[in-house]
Amino acid sequence: MKASSPCGYYVISLLFCSCFLVKFSASDPRATEAALVCSNRTATMQVRQIFVANFLATMDAVTPLIARQQYGTVINGTGNNTVYTFGECMKDLDQTDCNLCFAQCKTQILRCLPFQRGIRGGKLFYDGCYLRYDDYNFFNETLSSRDETVCANGDFSGGNKTVFSANAMELVRNLSVQAVRNDGFFVGSVDGRNVSVYGLAQCWELVNGSGCETCLANAVSKIANCTPKEEGRVLNAGCYLRYSINKFYNNSSSQDAESGGRSHLAVILAVTSSVVAVVLFVTTAIFFIKKRIAEKRRQRKELGALLATVNNSKLNFSYESLERATNYFHLSNKLGQGGSGSVYKGVLADGKVVAIKRLLFNTRQWVDHFFNEVNLISNIDHKNLVKLLGCSITGPESLLVYEYVPNQSLHDHLFARNNVPPLTWEMRYNIILGTAEGLAYLHEESDLRIIHRDIKLSNILLDEDFTPKIADFGLARLFPQDKTHITTAIAGTLGYMAPEYVVRGKLTEKADVYSFGVLVIEIVYGKRNNAFDQDSCSILQMVWNLYGTGRLSEAVDPTLDGNFQEEEASQLLQIGLLCVQASAELRPAMSVVVKMLTNSHEIPQPTQPPPFLNPGSSSEISSHSKPVNYSSQAESCTQSSGNSMTQSWIEPR
Repeated sequence: MKASSPCGYYVISLLFCSCFLVKFSASDPRATEAALVCSNRTATMQVRQIFVANFLATMDAVTPLIARQQYGTVINGTGNNTVYTFGECMKDLDQTDCNLCFAQCKTQILRCLPFQRGIRGGKLFYDGCYLRYDDYNFFNETLSSRDETVCANGDFSGGNKTVFSANAMELVRNLSVQAVRNDGFFVGSVDGRNVSVYGLAQCWELVNGSGCETCLANAVSKIANCTPKEEGRVLNAGCYLRYSINKFYNNSSSQDAESGGRSHLAVILAVTSSVVAVVLFVTTAIFFIKKRIAEKRRQRKELGALLATVNNSKLNFSYESLERATNYFHLSNKLGQGGSGSVYKGVLADGKVVAIKRLLFNTRQWVDHFFNEVNLISNIDHKNLVKLLGCSITGPESLLVYEYVPNQSLHDHLFARNNVPPLTWEMRYNIILGTAEGLAYLHEESDLRIIHRDIKLSNILLDEDFTPKIADFGLARLFPQDKTHITTAIAGTLGYMAPEYVVRGKLTEKADVYSFGVLVIEIVYGKRNNAFDQDSCSILQMVWNLYGTGRLSEAVDPTLDGNFQEEEASQLLQIGLLCVQASAELRPAMSVVVKMLTNSHEIPQPTQPPPFLNPGSSSEISSHSKPVNYSSQAESCTQSSGNSMTQSWIEPR
């Protein structure tokens, strides 16, 4: 960007600063009451005076916060007399109008009568601001039983009501999506042939991103009850949503009508401020446009030829078509949330059901995930791998499109058990075999030869026939030439990660074999690898102890109620122990594991697994985490057989 002259910058800066010397409102304060909702909880006479005093103190304390940052939270008091107060202005208001709106709001909240009846809570919605007090911490509250929907009295009379209703709903759906992406606030309009519809969506400052999405999705469903009324509002605990046939935000036209009696000086200053605002807007727009262009160039450089490949291939989907397929990423279509993004169910225009993953688009990690998912697995095809159908890189976020796998994940069936049938022994055996076949394909049969790095229950999906499909290749890595790689960045999920990878960053295909072994033991045993008994043993050590005493069949999930083959169960657990041996070199290749599972290869005797590595949780580790020294944390687990555990779990360098 070519530099402007120093004189030009001086003039712009001077004009910009001068506009702050005038208290001129660019909009209307919108101090029009939308709803007053008083709590049905009251204080006893004994504590009423203290509660009222705390209430008044919060009203005084929140005012300067509003004047400084347009929102504020205050807590005053202790115990049952604590008062929590929150206030916020709509983000399109300037500070002067915000102050005016909030000043009126404070006087009207007193209609909840905390003085006379001791009501312990109330909230007042104005079209320009919001104020609430209560006797509990509601600051992160998204929805409540006392949320309100307020509709205008009259139906739309300017044309086709059906078209108007469709336009209004299209608008509020778009507002709800865009507000989540834009720090909880968005305004906009839909221009119809006969009438335009205007709208505003705002989540309160302390509501987080997922809460904002939930709140606005709820508001969209409620506001449908207002159409074809000319105006509708949803007043939820965590957000505000409004549509109207009148433009109510930044309404300069109505402000001009009201300001006819202002002095000539005020008009001149207002025009000057407007000119400055336009200049600043243009300057800012040029800055951000150039920044966006530079960002696009950076992305193209990082993704290289992949962008051109995607744009010119059958993999490419338009962002708009995928938005429509998910009903604009409606919460009801959300299938799950992971470390790299969220997944939604979608129905394409041809009726095909798919799963659509929204990748987080804010770090270098996004490039890694996108490259891995598209470049590594777009050309592999196996019955036990989730098929990537395509992607979109044309919209504000990157999307991946997969085949839809209807029966949820292995974790859902084994441990969440939310309205899912229990897995029979035959199902478990087939799931273990299918997962082994999928890993053998990745390691030894595909042209690329891939290490998955995040094999775990939640990444094994089940189709309509309960055939397992390995999913989520965002952490996958190609085999290095020597099949050994030392990395300073580890990734995966604790409890499934091989010790040599966690401790030294040594990555081979045997890291996947270890994760698979944990998976086998979890499926048969029916417990997670972060579950301990009273002696602080991991399930790997528990199964090893039973193996040492010839009682492996006792480690089968009791929910099977004895409906399994003891010899087959013992063989599966022995294979699991072979896969989780402390020494990576002793672990079998996945192709050998498949042969063991199909009784075409002898099952050797396993050596001892490592002690459970427990730095505090079994949560996911990002790809930027570094190897840590857990050797000091290695603890022996007393065996029920009385044998000592003397084998070292740290391989020699």
